[in-house]
Amino acid sequence: MTTAPAPSAPPLLGFPFSWDGTRVPAEVEELRTTTPVRRVRTIAGDEAWLVSSYELCAQVLKDDRFSLKDTSAPGVPRQYALTIPPEVVNNMGNITGAGLRRAVLKALNPKSPGLLEWLRTEAHRLVDRLLADGPTADLRGAFCEPYSAGMHCHILGIPQTEAPAFLRSLDIAFMNAPCPIAGARINWDRDITRMTALLDDPATVGLMGELAALRDDPDYAHVTDEMLATVGVTLFGAGVISTSGFLAMALVYLLTHPVARDLLRDRPDLIGPGVEELLRVNLSIGDALPRLALDDIRLGDTVVKKGELVLVLVEGANLDPAKFRDPHRFDVHRDNTADHLSFGGGAHYCPATALGRAHARIALEVLLTRLPDLALAVPPGQLVWRTGFMKRIPERLPVTW
Repeated sequence: MTTAPAPSAPPLLGFPFSWDGTRVPAEVEELRTTTPVRRVRTIAGDEAWLVSSYELCAQVLKDDRFSLKDTSAPGVPRQYALTIPPEVVNNMGNITGAGLRRAVLKALNPKSPGLLEWLRTEAHRLVDRLLADGPTADLRGAFCEPYSAGMHCHILGIPQTEAPAFLRSLDIAFMNAPCPIAGARINWDRDITRMTALLDDPATVGLMGELAALRDDPDYAHVTDEMLATVGVTLFGAGVISTSGFLAMALVYLLTHPVARDLLRDRPDLIGPGVEELLRVNLSIGDALPRLALDDIRLGDTVVKKGELVLVLVEGANLDPAKFRDPHRFDVHRDNTADHLSFGGGAHYCPATALGRAHARIALEVLLTRLPDLALAVPPGQLVWRTGFMKRIPERLPVTW
């Protein structure tokens, strides 16, 4: 008598699935429906659990036993090679531990005096330049990136002329690569040195000026110049990549969905809720949110073992029909849009959510008002997508108007 062979495990999927930001990868729907906790192989070559349903993604983000800080520990499975020092991975935790959280949150508040006015003035200035040069234009390079970099220079209180110096590092700093990147450390050290020098510049105001003043306070004697510079470098990098990346992808969505574009153009009063819905449906998060299990934890039908890597697939959660009815429909009147996970969740919920929303809202108001016929200048299939990056972004976003 022969025994039947044991059923084989499903093949290990490579993750991420696709860098194309104009369509949801086919694997997302299939995994959410059949195996919402699925074993995958990461860019680094390690195994991880990919979580794709809203309910289970939210569970991971809210449960402190799934740790972000420990994803940088030696010897643990990796999503990709680190491009920043391991101790910087838990940046907001470090900021809180150093007693700097209040100053940082104050700086990231869009109600800070003059910030909204600055954003509106800068958006108009950039559109003026677009109009002067005439179509076509690369909207990512000519608007999204300088608009975001300028905002962060304004918040940090450093000269606008510093933006190109710090921008030059970001293409490497946010790479997803299987092994360490030589240029990442070179850029990091250079940027920390540059930001440290700005602490001594009497012209530095804003957040960096406030942090520099703390060096004279004995209560902050434990805080080094390098730590203060790290706050500036990480806020600039993470902030610019997040806000410019989301804005570029929101524009990709609107330019490939003309009904949504026309709605927000003709009804500017709906741009606020429109930004929230764009946060839900856009595909700017190119990889997933990593967490390391600190204990054996049940996720649905799967027991994740202590020390295993878990990846939260944000686009899986945000397009889950069990949470969002008719999830692929752009609906500014949806009553639960703000439940999306594009800002993360739990202890590591993004501290700059209000700033990110204001940044995008003002940009879209100005662009759609001043360039009412804004359209892609090339077929969507001709857009070139960056690969191996934490954000999905088009290398260029050619437009006409």
